[in-house]
Amino acid sequence: MTLSPMRVTRSKSCVWGLPLVMAFAGASACQTNPTAASSAVLPSPKDSPVIHSLTVKRLDGTPVELSSFSGKVLLIVNTASECGYTPQYEGLEALHAKYEAQGFSVLGFPSNDFGGQEPGSPEQIATFCRSKYGVTFPMFEKVATKGAERAPLYALLSDALGAPKWNFHKYLIDKHGRPVAAWPSKVEPGGAELAQAIEKQLKLP
Repeated sequence: MTLSPMRVTRSKSCVWGLPLVMAFAGASACQTNPTAASSAVLPSPKDSPVIHSLTVKRLDGTPVELSSFSGKVLLIVNTASECGYTPQYEGLEALHAKYEAQGFSVLGFPSNDFGGQEPGSPEQIATFCRSKYGVTFPMFEKVATKGAERAPLYALLSDALGAPKWNFHKYLIDKHGRPVAAWPSKVEPGGAELAQAIEKQLKLP
């Protein structure tokens, strides 16, 4: 069956004027994307594809079927260790810890697509995340998020909700594996809009 192109709309409850952290200890200065909008992008859930048919790899190379996250609400984020948005790791870890017991998880996918800001090896990425930000949420192998070489997961997410414009783009996935919302880099993990969207999905069957 051929699906018609998805219509993308913007949420009216957007977050504007969030503070931008431009540097952090141990990381080089970098550019952020000044043109990224800061509103959520929402599709019609019934038209959304499902990520649970895909397999990805953890940082240590272990394959993981995304169906293992069935029944959980997910926040998928393309991460980088040398970006002005890298301190968002702290907020992402706080979100993960706050809602994990309710059936929520952050999934981190390192990417070197934007500004070459994730040059490290899997071992270096794992050590950085653990030692600098105490990350406990699942981290996966470095992936391409755009272009002809983009990973199948990011092809699906981009087709559903638009491609990332920079590091720390956020996709919310419902319990059935459907992408239901997306936020650009400027939207902080600790913002009210993100928390409300997660809580809403956690209450749904």
